[in-house]
Amino acid sequence: MNPENYLFLSALLFTLGACGVLLRRNAIVVFMCVELMLNAANLALVTFSRMHGNLDGQIMAFFVMVVAAAEVVVGLAVIVTVYRSRHSASVDDASLMKL
Repeated sequence: MNPENYLFLSALLFTLGACGVLLRRNAIVVFMCVELMLNAANLALVTFSRMHGNLDGQIMAFFVMVVAAAEVVVGLAVIVTVYRSRHSASVDDASLMKL
């Protein structure tokens, strides 16, 4: 397979993730779409790294995975807190939280 196919797949996955973030209201689905976008970026980084014959893109993809794991931990903690207080995982309900 040529690298253009991987880049097309990466663009398609990123577009699907962006549409999910913009159109969905459930916080868990939004976080899954953000993860899909991050994985699409990782695929593009690894593809460009392979095209140029160096490991820079693969190292960057590793750091993106570390940041994505931290984002999941914090994001799920926020979702659980909102769900416990509002009994809903809707993004609209999260904007009603007050200190």
